[in-house]
Amino acid sequence: MTSLDLKKKLSENGFEEIFTVLYGKENLSKANERYAHAIDEFEKEFGEGHDLELFSVAGRSEISGNHTDHNYGKVIAASIDLDIIAVASKREDMQINIKSEGFPIDKVDVSDPKPCEKEFFKSGAIISGMAHGFLNNGYKIGGYDAYTTSNVFKGSGLSSSAAFEDMVGNILNYFYNDGKVENPEIAKIAQYAENVFFGKPCGLMDQTACAVGGFVAIDFKDPKNPIIEKLDFDLTGAGYSLCIVNTGGNHADLNDDYASVPAEMKAVAAHFGKSVLRELDEDELIAGIGALREKVGDRAVMRALHFMEENKRVTYQTEALRKNDLATFFKGVHESGSSSFKYLQNVYTTKNVFEQGLSLALCLAEKVLTGKAAAWRVHGGGFAGTIQAFIKNEDIPAFREMLDGAFGEGATTVLKVRPYGAIKIS
Repeated sequence: MTSLDLKKKLSENGFEEIFTVLYGKENLSKANERYAHAIDEFEKEFGEGHDLELFSVAGRSEISGNHTDHNYGKVIAASIDLDIIAVASKREDMQINIKSEGFPIDKVDVSDPKPCEKEFFKSGAIISGMAHGFLNNGYKIGGYDAYTTSNVFKGSGLSSSAAFEDMVGNILNYFYNDGKVENPEIAKIAQYAENVFFGKPCGLMDQTACAVGGFVAIDFKDPKNPIIEKLDFDLTGAGYSLCIVNTGGNHADLNDDYASVPAEMKAVAAHFGKSVLRELDEDELIAGIGALREKVGDRAVMRALHFMEENKRVTYQTEALRKNDLATFFKGVHESGSSSFKYLQNVYTTKNVFEQGLSLALCLAEKVLTGKAAAWRVHGGGFAGTIQAFIKNEDIPAFREMLDGAFGEGATTVLKVRPYGAIKIS
């Protein structure tokens, strides 16, 4: 469609049905304005007269299973109503140009994409990696121009990076593969791009949750064929919201902290001749602690024990959500948070012990929510960024007042879960 056609449709609420599902009826006007603004920005960057398409990829919230996916564990995650959107136009060459709001434009020739260490931790590497992953899996690729804007705040634990990766693949999927690449497959390619081209040894949860949509339980025992189960659970219908508190910490300088978690877990597994902890028996792990302490250190042992218990928690929490048993589910949230703080040790970085925003946020959450039917814990990868809390809607004002008072107005974001992950809007 032309830009004029798209903006006319937006002005006439032509996307009302899908926007209501994604953002809520109360946010229709805001959604229309946001997409119209993105179209204007596309034309400023790439000129007028293009045939345009609109795309959206959800952010995600980790619900349970903190730092287990990279060792083939179990997780529960959900897509949320914060997302990255894109206005894109197909090109006739092999050049992908992506202008992300607030960042310099990325210009990548994908005619022969190859990993390069000099490009590690740069967004252009993600574009190359997604193109290479598509080719490796027998899919088609080509060039396009895109303007993206995201309200998934960076460093939030809501996976702005995974949403961007999925978006690169989402556009390739519809422009060159008729939308036939399944979203879980796009997620796997995104993990490959981040591991091999971007240089970050991430797991697969973030990409899967952003791409698939809804509440999902994911078992990564066979990472090439993860078991993905959509859970029929309505958080809003239960009278609750998922609140994310942004403590202001940024993940930009914490790559070593994140990388240490899977590395230490895999070092424990390697001691027993295994590649990941999912292949290891817990009794065997406990029996070998004496030797492990000397070989890999105490923290690695505790992180491995966290993994074992976290997998058990995800199993019973998944069953609790199937039965709408919030009390049991919340019990798991609290246990996960305690284990993450004490044993996984991803609530603050030892590089700067004077900055402990997550610790403070958890302390304040405990203060305001103790005695109420609620649950809270560290959110996402940790070390900086956000905590999460499941709160009855009537208790949110007091929670927001306490946490926003400490971290600034707007620190608390109230989220809904959306049923779609990576989609083409138009």
